[in-house]
Amino acid sequence: MLFEGWEIQFTDGWANHFFHAPNNVNGVEADSDGNGFALEYNMLSDSEMGRRVLALQEDYVRKVVDTVNDLDNVLYEICNEAHGGSTQWQYHLVRFVKRYEAGKAKQHPAGMTFQYKGGTNAILNESPADWVSPNPGDAKENYRVDPCADCSPKVVVSDTDHLWGHTGGDNIWVWKSFTRGLNVLFMEELLPSPTWQDSARAAMGQARRMAERVNLAAMKPEPGLSATRYCLADHGRECIIFQHDKGEFTVELRDAPGMFVAEWLDVNSGRVIPAKTVEGGATRTFTTPCPGPAVLYLRKAE
Repeated sequence: MLFEGWEIQFTDGWANHFFHAPNNVNGVEADSDGNGFALEYNMLSDSEMGRRVLALQEDYVRKVVDTVNDLDNVLYEICNEAHGGSTQWQYHLVRFVKRYEAGKAKQHPAGMTFQYKGGTNAILNESPADWVSPNPGDAKENYRVDPCADCSPKVVVSDTDHLWGHTGGDNIWVWKSFTRGLNVLFMEELLPSPTWQDSARAAMGQARRMAERVNLAAMKPEPGLSATRYCLADHGRECIIFQHDKGEFTVELRDAPGMFVAEWLDVNSGRVIPAKTVEGGATRTFTTPCPGPAVLYLRKAE
């Protein structure tokens, strides 16, 4: 995370910020109108000080990129929950990171997360970012309850911070998001957790282990293949299906001939339950073997 926007707006963070004149010896004061916090800090400005601040920000970004460019496990987030007026500033810095890294050994994804207050998911989707982190969205997007698989042209990182703050995110949300092709992040409370929050952490581990077993790069959301509507599949080869409650459901295997190895995951307990081999070439019915949410994994037999 290169910059922080929330605390500048909603806490006393500006009093301690290095772009606030009492805190530096360089004559830099980004709060040009004296209102106690620098909204200008998160936007492009044609003023002399605005250009100076932007140049300093770019110097800092270059230093970060130079320092971590040799590492693989890097994602850049321009700013956490900057206000809605930060759009063009964030677009500029996404392009800046990508342009600066273009001539280096490695290129890393640059992302933009939801602007608070005053942002929209449309602003994220129209950005030059490689990945985005939205808010709950409209009835179609519905990233909390029924996550949309194709509402953004970007890689979607679904983060409990931007969806609920500290009040949401459980194992059902994790598996629904994963089987809709989304990536999940969980913001820690750093206080004793209710059970439903612990279930989210456990489910993230389950999903990670599942992702390492499958050919994830070949899989995509295929809600039409299962009556549950939560299905990630490389159709004809392997699929991951989530059933958020106990019961029967069908899986469409009519155009997937051959035998499939099957296994269940009891999401609440983490127990793996072997199942009988299934023959493709027809619509098949499955019944969850445990009293609660379950994941069915089907893989084409060798």
